[in-house]
Amino acid sequence: MPFVVLIAVVAWILLPLSLAMADTITIRVGHFPNVTHVQALVAHHLSRTGRGWFEQRLGPDVKLEWYIYNAGPSAMEAILADSIDLTYVGPSPALNAYTKSNGEEIRILAAAAAGGAALVVQPESGLKEPTQFRGKRIATPQLGNTQDIACRAWLSNGGLKITQTGGDAFIIPTPNPDQLPLFKTKKLDAVWTVEPWVSRLERDAGGRVLVEQSKDSITVLVSSVKFLKTKRTLAEKFVRAHRELTEWIVSHQEEAKQMVRQELAAETKADAAADLISQAWKRITLTTDASLEEYHHFVADAQRAGFIRSAPDLSRLIERVN
Repeated sequence: MPFVVLIAVVAWILLPLSLAMADTITIRVGHFPNVTHVQALVAHHLSRTGRGWFEQRLGPDVKLEWYIYNAGPSAMEAILADSIDLTYVGPSPALNAYTKSNGEEIRILAAAAAGGAALVVQPESGLKEPTQFRGKRIATPQLGNTQDIACRAWLSNGGLKITQTGGDAFIIPTPNPDQLPLFKTKKLDAVWTVEPWVSRLERDAGGRVLVEQSKDSITVLVSSVKFLKTKRTLAEKFVRAHRELTEWIVSHQEEAKQMVRQELAAETKADAAADLISQAWKRITLTTDASLEEYHHFVADAQRAGFIRSAPDLSRLIERVN
């Protein structure tokens, strides 16, 4: 077969494949390896095992790519850099990004979970009040994440001077996996973190929960404004699928726990015991309703922590989609 004819035949064979690839829409979604990101962990597990929850509901021409972050500020930086389209994230980093971009870059599409965060102290420390934390070392997952801001606001409300670089107590941004060994060796006096790390500190290091955020929003679903403007129909489908997944998890908790356990093991390369997941699960309430009223509380905390100077206009923060 002449060479030119051969090339034409190969091109003819590959043309349908190239057209199919060109028509494929990729949605990039972020989340953390935390039990507080239940919906994302279950969905990522289903994607990993070829049973994609969102894929089935978004259509055959849609592909999902999952991205894993340690904490909210990193995920929001990815949103602002157009590296991802959607992410499960804590409310405080979402609020900070919204404020810094003057409300132009991000929107909250739905809530995901409440509870699941706590301040854990050394078992024999005797720490009870904010004033007793003077000179103490407290770890949070990342500077400016939801737990970091909650910690700084709690200490400030209790009478301590807290700045982003120092103050009366030492707040040390520390990735969640690194908190436990530092706590075990007494290099940290306390940790303000999320599940399953709260339960790990209790079980493996005898940590004592001092402050528990049992009702505060801990995880929300955030979109870039660009994604909403260019692919609103897909954004609406994603939110509907998120709500359906939340309902499914509530109705199939034991199956969902197993998926969460398997996905955490895949993402962290460490086994999470079934009873650890069950213990962490008790602190979390799944929800999809985002309340704007709650964000006035988050604004106040962010102001006390020095991340927001003046209260922003929140009228565009939450995007109501069908």
